[in-house]
Amino acid sequence: MRTTGDTRARIVTAATELFRRQGYAASGMKQIVAAADAPYGSAYHFFPGGKSQLGEEVIRTSGAAYLELIAGLFPVPVSEAADMATVTGDAFTAAAQTLRELDFTDPCPIATIALEVAGTHEPLRLATAEVFASWTDGLAAFYRAGGIAEPAAHETASSVIALLEGAFMLGRAARSTDPVLAASRAAAAIVRAAQSDAAAADS
Repeated sequence: MRTTGDTRARIVTAATELFRRQGYAASGMKQIVAAADAPYGSAYHFFPGGKSQLGEEVIRTSGAAYLELIAGLFPVPVSEAADMATVTGDAFTAAAQTLRELDFTDPCPIATIALEVAGTHEPLRLATAEVFASWTDGLAAFYRAGGIAEPAAHETASSVIALLEGAFMLGRAARSTDPVLAASRAAAAIVRAAQSDAAAADS
């Protein structure tokens, strides 16, 4: 027997997938509830604020899931055997594979929504900004633990995330993983430069 929790979760999952594939504006509530196999009225039962409230839920839920992924790829404390630049580059290589597996649809629903609503929907803009900030903070903790002091750790993390999000966009347009793999090398170089600066400061 399905529970109300199951229905709510299905609606969020369906919205996440539709927002990722076709964008926020193009995804209507009727389409979302149909994809979730849920009664139409249930969407407004769980999200009385309509699609805007559902959009915020998708952003925060997806953002938390991606933050867990960042923590798994960039664990703190940093292993003595780990090279932070190599770990960073490997994460991009894995992202390139994910992009290919998704047939070059956007792996990141946050970015899709952020591009649409940054200038038109303040609550959703704020939600995306908070999620991106949480990712940057999580990645900066990894670089800090590896010996890159602030503010360089935060700047490095911000640059790496910006590279990845931009590479996803270029990869989707070109239907190629080449932009992500090129960004992989650039990200690793940024991390190595930050490590070199940190070592010079300590000497």
